[in-house]
Amino acid sequence: MIPGEQRFLVSSSVPAYLAPGRADELGARARAAVAALGACHVCPRNCGVDRLAGETGTCQIARDARVSSAFPHCGEERCLVGTHGSGTLFFGGCNLRCVFCQNADISQSVAGREYAPKAIAEMMLALQEAGCHNINFVTPTHVLPQVLEALAVAVDRGLRVPIIYNTSAYDSLESLRLLDGVVDLYMPDFKLWSEAACAEYLTAGDYAARARDAIAEMHRQVGPLRFTADGVACRGVLVRHLVIPGLLDESAAIFRWLAELSRDTYMNIMGQYHPCHRVGRTHYAKIDRRPTAAEMGAAYRLAREAGLWRFE
Repeated sequence: MIPGEQRFLVSSSVPAYLAPGRADELGARARAAVAALGACHVCPRNCGVDRLAGETGTCQIARDARVSSAFPHCGEERCLVGTHGSGTLFFGGCNLRCVFCQNADISQSVAGREYAPKAIAEMMLALQEAGCHNINFVTPTHVLPQVLEALAVAVDRGLRVPIIYNTSAYDSLESLRLLDGVVDLYMPDFKLWSEAACAEYLTAGDYAARARDAIAEMHRQVGPLRFTADGVACRGVLVRHLVIPGLLDESAAIFRWLAELSRDTYMNIMGQYHPCHRVGRTHYAKIDRRPTAAEMGAAYRLAREAGLWRFE
């Protein structure tokens, strides 16, 4: 355990959605979210298409969510997997178009089968039965209404483990507020900082502005990351940042902002970037390599200099 983490321990934890009266709200929240699909404004893209009628926008998903896989994942952050894994559901489609996407086969094409809310709820309950410490929705932004529909069913049928919202952070505040009191752990990426880099590499020039708003809202809802006595995270925000070669200035700006938001922000500074998807073409030559050991060391130093201290 990181020195100083003791103050972030809790004696026990009950998922937020089990608060008195909260389960009764889930159906109403799901209906409000689904209504947004009619002229879709579920995320900052605001495509305006009628997904209820089968139209698709940037994310390529219409009325029903697509799930590409659901399994106990032991490769997530240590504080999430515990002894029995994190119960991950990987959704097909995405509202970003990152040129270096490492899950392009899932997110950049229409991957997975379409599932109704009841079927997704059954997946959650099966993962709970398998002993998973949490339910981990991976790339859920564009299917948030469908997630809420499935949660309403699962909670009614006995779901009792924390919910992780594992997102790119390209989320709308309107959607995130529907998750207040429902999600226990937010795990947003914060990918890039400058408008130019976001436009070039994520195809969303407003990404950083939307990510700042989203992560601030997540902190408002659940605060810094906290753990049960066995070291498994149960509530709070965990920010992921993938170090991209040649772009340490982007990392430094992100670290400074996160420290201003809260010096207690828990981070995973990740070094597994490798050229993939569209990288390798001449236009992306700048990031057509892995980060060096020196760059990774510099990233950790920049985070500490910004005032951050909780790293995985």
